[in-house]
Amino acid sequence: RQLISVASFFPVSLWATMSRILPYYEGSVTMWFKNLMSYRLTKHLDWDLNELQRQLSDCEFHPCGSQDQSKFGWTNPLKGGELLHFSVGKHILLVAKKEEKMLPANVVKRELDERIESLEQKENRKLKKTEKQTLKDDVVMNLLPRAFTKNQQTAVWIDTENNLVHVDAASSKRAEDALALLRKSLGSLPVVPLAFANEPSTILTDWIVQEKIPHWLVALEEAELRGSQEDSVIRCKKQPLENEEILALLQDGKKVVSKLALEWEDTLTFVFNEDCTLKRLKFADAVREKNADIVKEDYAQRFDADFVLMTGILSKLTENLLDEFGGEKVRLG
Repeated sequence: RQLISVASFFPVSLWATMSRILPYYEGSVTMWFKNLMSYRLTKHLDWDLNELQRQLSDCEFHPCGSQDQSKFGWTNPLKGGELLHFSVGKHILLVAKKEEKMLPANVVKRELDERIESLEQKENRKLKKTEKQTLKDDVVMNLLPRAFTKNQQTAVWIDTENNLVHVDAASSKRAEDALALLRKSLGSLPVVPLAFANEPSTILTDWIVQEKIPHWLVALEEAELRGSQEDSVIRCKKQPLENEEILALLQDGKKVVSKLALEWEDTLTFVFNEDCTLKRLKFADAVREKNADIVKEDYAQRFDADFVLMTGILSKLTENLLDEFGGEKVRLG
């Protein structure tokens, strides 16, 4: 861990806070996706693994130097591995790693204010805006070598058989950053967000109002109801969705279900969003323990087995959801 001594400019309270949260940022890649943002490849690409390794190498991750504010690139999916990709059959796993220096604004401001005050007193004049900006740049450069670093890793799973790219990201920004890196590496990445033919919010609402939820799914007691106004949102948690007040809102057309927590029995739970993304994936213990007979020392074999298991489950889930929502949306042009 890059816990550099920074007592000279970080307050004790901030140091204590950072010490608690840094392990979260610096965790290694986990095989089990926590989110699923899916994209359709609109053109067939040749996924030759030797060529892919060469292309990824041009954007390989390297840690921040003393004067770098951030670094972003590909890292090894398999711990201790040399390749920048991991593949089994028609599935490829990539991991994008981002490292950022963390300079709290109040730390920079305090140092900058001191320098400005000292220089203005020395020269007996007010500094110009450009001079203050130059000083600020200098302050940042001086503090960077002593700054904390935050590491973030984003897994990208390429399903070459079904021409889909899945990203383990909770935000569009994070997913787009990873896709932009892949596009830079490959030279081209023609993808669009996976969209369903039937309006998801309409289908989700029908599931609750008309009790038409698919037999293989169970609605959990968590949902978000959206009205016609952008800020008109009701969030329900630990609340039966057959509640009379909730049903009345949905039946009157005042609200639609925009998010719904679901359980695929004995497999996983997740939150389905009206933009067709899946959040807070949680695989059942019985699923995660299926490969428990593989000894812990054989990390590569366990990683391989878990990857096959996870991709199989999520591929089936994607297929099932496409069926339930009328297939894939036809895009013009």
